[in-house]
Amino acid sequence: MKAIATGIVMLLLVGCSTTANNDFNSTLWIQTASEYKAISLQTYRSASSNVWYAINDKKWTAALEQSGDYSTLPVAIILDIDGTVLDNSSYQAKLLKDNSEYDPISWDHWISLRQAIAVPGAVDFINEVQKQGVCVVYVTNRECKKRENSKLPCPQENDTIENLKKVGIKIVNPDNVLLKHEVGNWGSEKRNRRELISKRYRIIMLFGDDLGDFLPNVKSNITTYKRDELVNVHNKKWGEMWFILPNPTYGSWNKVLQEPKSQYLRIY
Repeated sequence: MKAIATGIVMLLLVGCSTTANNDFNSTLWIQTASEYKAISLQTYRSASSNVWYAINDKKWTAALEQSGDYSTLPVAIILDIDGTVLDNSSYQAKLLKDNSEYDPISWDHWISLRQAIAVPGAVDFINEVQKQGVCVVYVTNRECKKRENSKLPCPQENDTIENLKKVGIKIVNPDNVLLKHEVGNWGSEKRNRRELISKRYRIIMLFGDDLGDFLPNVKSNITTYKRDELVNVHNKKWGEMWFILPNPTYGSWNKVLQEPKSQYLRIY
């Protein structure tokens, strides 16, 4: 009898673990928590207060890749898209409902629907900075690839631009929407795209939901301790020129953890 009871407890624990691993609470938090909306609004509001200073300080740059004399370059802001400008939690919710996991086909289908809503605060911020003459550049890891029944070489770019316009962004320059694999060496590491942008613009702010949106070489083959160290090294940039949005559902933070991931839990 005792053995049966122990087995039932173990099954319950496994069930709870599966639910947690499927990001149920994380997705629910993004879609329902007023706290999430407040954090997003707070992030973009804080950034707005620094735009004027960033534009007028010719030595101001947010990109580690920026070098040389950039003081005369036009100014730009770089934003990630998913989890930063567009809310893709509906895709995560669909995976939960279907008891499935991320795969490139279902993700590409989601992109084609152009149904993502805006992250709170993003649209107003983007429209406002563009009024001030700031160029907005999107660096996203949405993948550029052929799609059945489409003659476009990169239909994902067109879908993304239309989705950005749909949520209310008034100006979206196709030349400033840079997708993964749009150019041969543009992989998930965003450093080379930031380098390219830094030759054309003085980059005054970076926005993202992953450490890789700000720093190179932080998405694999690195410990959580080293990532924490890098955050501390650049502590003066956070909230001034680097602005990160919360994303508890997926990202490099999870990929760098070694199994069993329970080893990272801090228990009193």
